[in-house]
Amino acid sequence: MSAGRYRAEYAAVLAAVAAGAGALAGASGRTWARAEVALSGPVAAAPVDVTGDDVAPTAFAVGLAALAALAALLATRGLARRVLGAIIALFGTAGLAAVWRGTRPAALEQAAADRATAHGAVEGLHLVALWPGIAAAGAALLIAAGAYTLVRGAAWPAMGGRYDRHSAPSAALSSDPAELWKSLDGGADPTLDPGPDTDPGAAARSGRAAGRSATRTDHENQKEP
Repeated sequence: MSAGRYRAEYAAVLAAVAAGAGALAGASGRTWARAEVALSGPVAAAPVDVTGDDVAPTAFAVGLAALAALAALLATRGLARRVLGAIIALFGTAGLAAVWRGTRPAALEQAAADRATAHGAVEGLHLVALWPGIAAAGAALLIAAGAYTLVRGAAWPAMGGRYDRHSAPSAALSSDPAELWKSLDGGADPTLDPGPDTDPGAAARSGRAAGRSATRTDHENQKEP
């Protein structure tokens, strides 16, 4: 598989985690159900709104945790990234379970009674399906993205890969400390073994050329009035 395909997979999973976490955290503060509390006497029933925070406070916490996992997903690689994928899937499972428990009629009725400012029977309870549905979709996204990361995440690129030691040029080992220092100054990594076709004097010649160029620049600057 090409590197471009790996990058596309990685970007899609990052977007899915961000969307899932945002859906869970954002939907938890919205109205999930409405009801009325019957009051004694010739007065109208009091309306009551039940939010996701009332019946599924775990959903908001899971959303925040998934956002933190998104940042970690950018910084990890290999086995650590796969483990993180399993954790994200667990976050999604916990969020989905919280949404399911929070939308049970008994939980909604109890939350409506707790939010009412007056005592009375809860009547006309009905679920506002939009926001619980968005929260459930966000949790499902986290499960899917986490599972996919568990299976495929080890092959994806890591942030800051340009600074990885395996991408740095190797320096030919030299017994001359001056030449070795010039190689280091040119950006070569002396901890990497030179390849079979590496010219032992290439790094040293590159360092000397850079030194001569710097010397000429200094002379020209001194000549300027």
